[in-house]
Amino acid sequence: MTAPSVTTRFQILLKEADVVSIAAAIATIAAVGAALSLSGPLLSLLMEQRGVSSSMNGANTAVAGLAAIVMIPFITPMARRFGVVNTLSLMIILTAAFLLGFYFFESMPAWFVLRFAFSSALVTVFVLSEFWINSAAPDASRGLILGIYGTVLALGFAAGPGILALVGTAGILPFAIGGLLILFSLGPAMYARKRQPVMDETGKTPSVLPYLFLVPTATMSAFVFGLAEQSDLALFPVFATRYGYEETSVALYVTVLALGHLVFQIPLGILSDKVKDRRNLMLGCAFVGAIGALMLLVVVNYAWMLALCIFLWGGVTGGMYTVGLAHLGSRLTGTNLAQANAAFIMAYAVGMMVGPVYTGVAMDLIGTDGFGWAIFTCFALYVAVHALRVTIWRD
Repeated sequence: MTAPSVTTRFQILLKEADVVSIAAAIATIAAVGAALSLSGPLLSLLMEQRGVSSSMNGANTAVAGLAAIVMIPFITPMARRFGVVNTLSLMIILTAAFLLGFYFFESMPAWFVLRFAFSSALVTVFVLSEFWINSAAPDASRGLILGIYGTVLALGFAAGPGILALVGTAGILPFAIGGLLILFSLGPAMYARKRQPVMDETGKTPSVLPYLFLVPTATMSAFVFGLAEQSDLALFPVFATRYGYEETSVALYVTVLALGHLVFQIPLGILSDKVKDRRNLMLGCAFVGAIGALMLLVVVNYAWMLALCIFLWGGVTGGMYTVGLAHLGSRLTGTNLAQANAAFIMAYAVGMMVGPVYTGVAMDLIGTDGFGWAIFTCFALYVAVHALRVTIWRD
């Protein structure tokens, strides 16, 4: 029997999936993703302009990971009590408000508080949106659907730096645009509120911590990807600026990185539905991530080669998140899936917290090229963990 064509897979998706729920959840997270990808380089560039050290810059970004770790255990209980869409709506409004706060409060202590609050609300939106998507996805097309999710999210991530390249970092305009993008995501969520996933309201919500180790290859994939991705968002602008690139060029390179995610997610999602073991696909993505990080240091002085390297690197490594999420969704359902999804993002958040600090310290200690070497070790770590999985784990 031959494998279904791409067209057939889309037909199966339309027939079997809850398309309205999936579309609403994806649209919600895409709008928030655009604002997030705008705010990341915006805040990093503003701190660099103010003479903030790479270590402090990375530490401020890392607060996002700490906020996620603190917030995640409360997300599923809140959604069970108030409903997925009600919880999403509140957090969307708070996210927009906290983003504007960065403009009105310029001191670094205030920015640490705001980063914590902003990220706490933001992680709630991500956890519940991804749970909604995974709950509505049929098993036969899970990888494809999450590939579509990754593609649309990448569009959002590509739009943010592109907007920043057009409007610059001065004044309130970039903050206002980011806030409006976030508020736009209320529309799709409210439209599909009658189709939101319903959680069992009886009994005690199980702790999220055991789920970190229930499907360890998936959660480790999220950890390493979060570590590398946040290092990219926070410190690639600093890396490129120190090599002589202008502010607008740096923002465009971040857009190219996001475009790589855009192009590769659906093919990787379809491939993940076909392969026997998704863990090997995640290993391949990590291997490309390790080699690509070193290649950045080789091609950094050649603008078009740097763009090509970033495009391929960003596209393939983005599969670690979406394929990992598909691997997770294929193993669990219901409340277990909600908590496992929270654990998945908690692992991602730990990576977010560790990565920028680690990479910033590497750049302070061994120079600008410490950026590439730090990212290389992130992905090499996953390759080593995969070897342990083969010999020890049976997830």
